[in-house]
Amino acid sequence: MTVVPSSTTRHDPSRLAAAARSILSCPASVHLVVDGAPDVLEGPEAEGTGMQDCGGEPTFSTALGSDLAVVAAAGRRALLTVHSGLGRPGSEDREATLSIAGRLVVRGRETCECCGDPRDVVALEPDLVALGRRGAGAEQQLRVDVASFRAGEHQLNRGYLQRSVEHANSHHQEELRRAVSTTTGTRMGDVVGVALADLRADRVEVQWVGPEGADRTVLHFPRAARTTAELGDMLRRELHHGMC
Repeated sequence: MTVVPSSTTRHDPSRLAAAARSILSCPASVHLVVDGAPDVLEGPEAEGTGMQDCGGEPTFSTALGSDLAVVAAAGRRALLTVHSGLGRPGSEDREATLSIAGRLVVRGRETCECCGDPRDVVALEPDLVALGRRGAGAEQQLRVDVASFRAGEHQLNRGYLQRSVEHANSHHQEELRRAVSTTTGTRMGDVVGVALADLRADRVEVQWVGPEGADRTVLHFPRAARTTAELGDMLRRELHHGMC
């Protein structure tokens, strides 16, 4: 399903919400404008600030006491613009944009997994969500029902699945090669590369290059995952036990 709204999607609140959540989960770029503080994501102290979709809330991990954390503690209103990272560069899906307006709040603190430093967790509570296209005016945006946008059924949206595959292929190549080596009986040194593709709630395709050339298999999960945690557990389990 293309994320650029079609005539069918325009009249289906659930599909419109799914398209919007997909962009939030898979951004190419984000721009945040805060009342009275337009540049909170600029400057040295904003380096390392990351954003993820947490139940339909754009959620940022930022340095303690950063400008973003300060304005969030004050409950400032903000507008977030997200450019789609869905699909291939240059595709129609990359033309889509997502606008979210709401109030910033501090959700607490967390510890950075990389360096162990404490960080503030800031969320944008949405009260207005709209889908649009690059270069289009505000009058051409489509309003998205906020309750539908935040619904749990959109956890495993297309953007989340795409980013999960990209992350696994880029950052977990050794684990993927080991899984193929172990389950196929191939020496790890002979497994040149592994890639996941077409990840869905109930299956994933595994592609690899071994001593006999390119090969692939589709792993079917015992049931369709309902949450991101379930999907991660099933994926890890099947990678080690489901290939033949």
